[in-house]
Amino acid sequence: MSLSFANSITVQGRARALVPLCVGAGAYLFFMYVGDTLLQDSDSFWQIKIGQWIIDHGAMPYTDIYSFTRTGAPWISTSWLSQVLFALSYAQLGWAGPVILTAMGVALTAAIFVYLLDVQIEAPRAVLLAMLALLLSLHHVLARPHVLALPVMVAWVGLLMATADRRSAPSWYWLPLMALWANLHGGFVLGLALIGPIALEAVEHAEKGRRLQLFLRWVLFGIGALVASCCTPYGWGTLLGATNILRLGELLSLIFEWMPANFATFSSFEGALLGLIAFGYYRGLVLSAPRIFLILFLTWSALTHVRSIEAFAFLVPLVLAKPLGQLASRSQPDAPGADRWPARYVTALGALMIVAASWASTSLYMGHHSFSFTMTQTPVAAVDLLEQRKVQRVFNAYQFGGYLISRDIPVYVDGRAELYGEKFVMDFFKATEGKKPELLPRLLDEHKIDATLLAADAPGPQILDMLKGWKRIYTDDIAVIHVRDNTVGGSATNAKP
Repeated sequence: MSLSFANSITVQGRARALVPLCVGAGAYLFFMYVGDTLLQDSDSFWQIKIGQWIIDHGAMPYTDIYSFTRTGAPWISTSWLSQVLFALSYAQLGWAGPVILTAMGVALTAAIFVYLLDVQIEAPRAVLLAMLALLLSLHHVLARPHVLALPVMVAWVGLLMATADRRSAPSWYWLPLMALWANLHGGFVLGLALIGPIALEAVEHAEKGRRLQLFLRWVLFGIGALVASCCTPYGWGTLLGATNILRLGELLSLIFEWMPANFATFSSFEGALLGLIAFGYYRGLVLSAPRIFLILFLTWSALTHVRSIEAFAFLVPLVLAKPLGQLASRSQPDAPGADRWPARYVTALGALMIVAASWASTSLYMGHHSFSFTMTQTPVAAVDLLEQRKVQRVFNAYQFGGYLISRDIPVYVDGRAELYGEKFVMDFFKATEGKKPELLPRLLDEHKIDATLLAADAPGPQILDMLKGWKRIYTDDIAVIHVRDNTVGGSATNAKP
């Protein structure tokens, strides 16, 4: 090998080591630039509020303290660690804090994703897959706990798949990842569910003489992962709490992120599915039964709930990494000298420069841009009026619950659907969306409602306009307020200042 060729390979090895970090930095800067789009889900309000409560009290919530319809009802926070992190960042930097934290979560996810793929496929293809995964996930990248758990999910599944590819057993040192995931977000149950099929992939391709031993080691690891998932302030309750949302039945079809995928119009997810099918046929991709099951399971999850599309986007490439690498027949010599101290120091210096440049860009951008929450979720003027009138029991729109909690106003309902239950929230939607308007007066009387705060573009305000005993006192582009009309005759009036 000539000296110039060896030097070329060494340089390539050094550059390749920086590729994941470059991808992560690019993702971070992009989501910082579009940071306001991360602040458009009212759940972020109550997530931060709960984090603040945990910090102030040094304890975990076990009952509801934010609604007047479920006060004292059992409820635990399966995302307590994320909520604390968001609360700390918000206390220090305002809304810029959650934006930076969310962008860092996405950046770390992209970097880990490329790093894991680069073992099997060429760096340019790994970067392309990372860009496609981020594109598919855009709709669900929000300042909420699931984004902070995303890098843990990718690392967990990527390490397990790499172990299966080597036909060996996973290391016990990885169990803290599951414990961290369980404290960050309830989605850790996915990581537990995937252990089985990944274990079968490892056992199926192992030598016949060691299959039973390998299977038992995976079983022990699975038990260890289950125990690790209970290493939270709530213990075993965390696992039970994380699955409560799946018991909401019909209600899941009304909450956007739990809705099934809609192919009425062409979407990036539809394009990804078609592209995956076309690629499999075109390249004659042959997969083992466990890998086929994993892909079908992740696809089914994404088709059933749109919030699972990011799991599909990041995990399917990890499942396909080894078969794709074998198709490409990649065989590149290791870079001589890449592990020597000069190369390592050059790589470390490059990494520091990338991090420094990203932070400097953040500081400059924050100097002339103030992040703010989307106005469609923050009925500020309407809530100011409710506070002036000292209203006690507000029948609020589902999407306004988080903002009311941030203003210390007890809510009728909010984004914690598992707390309220399927029937309660379904009755609310049916009454306010016009499907069963006769339910509305019963709910208002049953819960002794003083005022309603509903979305201006929903049917609910129009129903209340025609309901005797109620009058409209405030309207803007975001919200409408009705209060009880105590005048003689109870005629409904439409006061629109």
